[in-house]
Parts: sequence; structure tokens; C-alpha cells
Amino acid sequence: MKLIPVVLSGGSGSRLWPLSRMNFPKQFLSLVSDSSMIQDTVSRLSGLSVDSPIVVCNEGHRFVVAEQLAKIGIEKPSILLEPAARNTAPAIVAACLHAMARDKDAVVAVLPADHCIKNTDAFTAAMEKAVNVAQKCSLVTFGVIPTFAATGYGYINITEGSSDGNSLAIERFVEKPDAETASGYLKSYRENGDFFWNSGMFVFRAETLISEMNEFEPEIVANTKKSMENAVVDLDFIRLENDSFSLNKSISIDYAVMERTRKGRVVPLDAGWSDVGSWSSLWDVLGKDEDGNVFRGNVVSDNVKNSFVYGKNRVVAAVGVEDVVVVDTKDALLVADRTRAEDVKKIVDSLKEKGVPCATESNVGYRPWGVYETIELGSRFRVKHITVKPGQKLSVQMHYHRAEHWIVVSGTAKVRNGDKEFILSENQSTFIPLGTVHAIENPGKMPLEFIEVQSGSYLEEDDIVRFEDKYGRC
Repeated sequence: MKLIPVVLSGGSGSRLWPLSRMNFPKQFLSLVSDSSMIQDTVSRLSGLSVDSPIVVCNEGHRFVVAEQLAKIGIEKPSILLEPAARNTAPAIVAACLHAMARDKDAVVAVLPADHCIKNTDAFTAAMEKAVNVAQKCSLVTFGVIPTFAATGYGYINITEGSSDGNSLAIERFVEKPDAETASGYLKSYRENGDFFWNSGMFVFRAETLISEMNEFEPEIVANTKKSMENAVVDLDFIRLENDSFSLNKSISIDYAVMERTRKGRVVPLDAGWSDVGSWSSLWDVLGKDEDGNVFRGNVVSDNVKNSFVYGKNRVVAAVGVEDVVVVDTKDALLVADRTRAEDVKKIVDSLKEKGVPCATESNVGYRPWGVYETIELGSRFRVKHITVKPGQKLSVQMHYHRAEHWIVVSGTAKVRNGDKEFILSENQSTFIPLGTVHAIENPGKMPLEFIEVQSGSYLEEDDIVRFEDKYGRC
């Protein structure tokens, strides 16, 4: 029996703005290692006997998920595309139904894509215990041993004297507490071992989860099953049918099942776990200098303590500050008190209300043919650095509101510009007038890089009329 990982990749990571954006959230960023968080999530299972992962994400993230998994050697994951955000319960039901189609006795490990775990050996040992418990038809979650009085995590209160050597019975789940209550939980754990942080990770037989969901939330199972039956396979993706899936209520797996089932068990986890839910928690898990600082990128400092400073592009200079977060990106700068890092979400919500693009949009976009990065944006122009993978082609298209100028930086481009087709090599360029049908592809063996300069009255991505596309986009 191989364990089937189910990776939930639907989060927006707004508390780690401005690095994390809705269209490129924290699970795709390299925050705690040289790999992205979703890559770390899959890679840390290497010590176990696992099958190809099932990833649940939204349509906008599908290409970056496929790209990042391919980079770590996961060539054929099952990528389920949620047509609507309905929290974790419907997503997990969909993944379990898909796992059961592979193996009716499948055991799945449900893992958020954006958690940090420092001690992989301890994680592997806990996972092995959880698999053994789950095979006895239990629904297993991991209770993280608390190290401080956290107010940003939910807690699990376990039943006294319920240990079977591998797991503990669940007495109740507790919502995120205030500071005084959290201190009480921490004290109680140290004295009695009865309160754990709720990790949001689970192991169970897929059939057991579906059976319990049928008891407590049968409509979710029925709606999701119908959505799966009417799903459409699109390239490497499985598109769940929208109408049925959207009938589901938005509910977490905790509320739907774990707080109601009699089959819940907890496996303690002491592996340096963090959900990296804020800049402060990221600062907690990263190595610090002798003054308690975490610096990334182009940072210079004098008399700075207990701070997180990130400067990827420009030089960021910090002088005489303490307990601050400074994050500088191309289009936004965050300066915050580190102890109030949770409040960054309020800023993001405010920017969304005002319609400010940087609240949700990243300057990097992933496509099936490659990737682009916006390097400059003005009122009537946009400059992109575009990379096309070998053998790939952008769609045959035209624009009503903009013209484009392409300059090849490296590689070879096969270009269609109106009625003409020709080859461009390094340092050569072409101009595509407004309304002209055009396309570009990479016929070579090396990546094609070119600069695209757009000019016109409207420069958004929805000003694309596609006539032909090898990836089936319309």
C-alpha cells in the first residue's frame, strides 16, 4: 500500500503580502528554503512509500503548480481544479473520491501546501504512526506540541488516559484563543499534556472519510461526486464541474467532520512545525544573526535588532530600528511592527476595496508555454520579460487596443506577424501593429527569452482574441 498525498493549494497568503499575492501566493514562494513551500511539502514525504500526489487548486494557479512539481521530478500529479472556493471539506472529498478511483482502499495524507516543518525525520516517524492508526478506520490529525502561548492557532484538547501508544482521543477542538486563554492552554499542556496546536494535517482511509461525510454532510458528498463524474480532463488538469460543486456549503473539514466524529485521533508532532501565517511567524522559523535579525536580499543595516528586512531589487537600508518588518518589492513596500504582523491582512483588504492591483496581482505570470515578468508599467505602456520553453508556442492572437514590439534577448523565435512568417535571433526585433494577427514560438532546444513592449490605451490580459491555441484556451 502506498500513501497518497493530497496537497491543498487554495490559500491566498494575504498576511505575507506584498511577496504573497492572490495570483501568486506563499505556497509558490521560496521562503524557508531554496525550494518553494509546495515543493517542500511534497519532497518531505520522500522517506515514505508514497504514490503520485493529488493537488487541489484553483484554475489561476494550475500552470505554476504543474511547473513547480515538474521541477522536483513529479511528472504526472493529479491536479484537481476547484471551480469555486468552498473551504477544505469539499476539496478533501473530491480528492478522496479521486484517490478511491485509483485504489478503493487508499490511505491519504492531507497536507496544506504552505506549512514549514524543520525536522523531516520526526515528521516521517509521526506520519508512519498516523498511517497505522488510520488503517484501523480512524480519522487522524496531528497535534503539534505547543512551544509558546499562540493566539494564531486553534487547539486540540485530548481525552485523559486515551493513549494507545501511537495516538490520543480527541476531547474537543478549540478556536483561536485570546492571550490569557492561550497561556492557560500552554500551562495545561506542560502540566498534563492535554492541549496541542491544531496542525490542519490529516491521515485517513479515503473510504472512512467519505463514510463519515455521508453521515454528517451528505449533500457535500453528493454534490462533489456529481461534479467529479462530470469533470473534464484538460491537458494535465481535471476540471471539476462547476454547477454541482458550487452547490456545496463553504465549510472546513474540522467543522464538517473532525469536531463531530467519534473516530478522531491525534498523533503528537514535535517537528518544528509552523503554518508560516505571518511575517512574524516566518521570522520565528528562519535563522537569525547575533542581533536577532533576518535579512534577505540587498539589505544594509546599522543598530537593527529583532527585525525582518527583505530587499530583492533596490538596496534597503535600515538604521536604529527594532522589532520591525520591512519588505520591498517592485510595486509595493511594507513597513510594520513585527508584533502586529497579523494585521497586514487589513492593509490588503483595504487595497482590494480601493481596487489597487498590487493587492492581488503579482508581476510574474505562469503559462503552459513558460513564464512572463512585468518589469515596467505606465499609463499607456507595459514592458515584459517573457521566457518560452523549447517546443512551446504562444497562441495565435490579436489585440484591439495595443501594439507590441518584440526584441529577442536569447534563443531563436519563429514569428508570425500578419501574413508573414520569419525567424528572429538574438538582438533582432519586430513590431506588431494594433489589430494584427500574430504568434511566437520557440523551435529550438534552449529557452527563448524576449522583451515585449506593449503600447496602447488598454493593456490588460483580457484584450486577447485567440484564433488558435495548442493548449485549448479560448
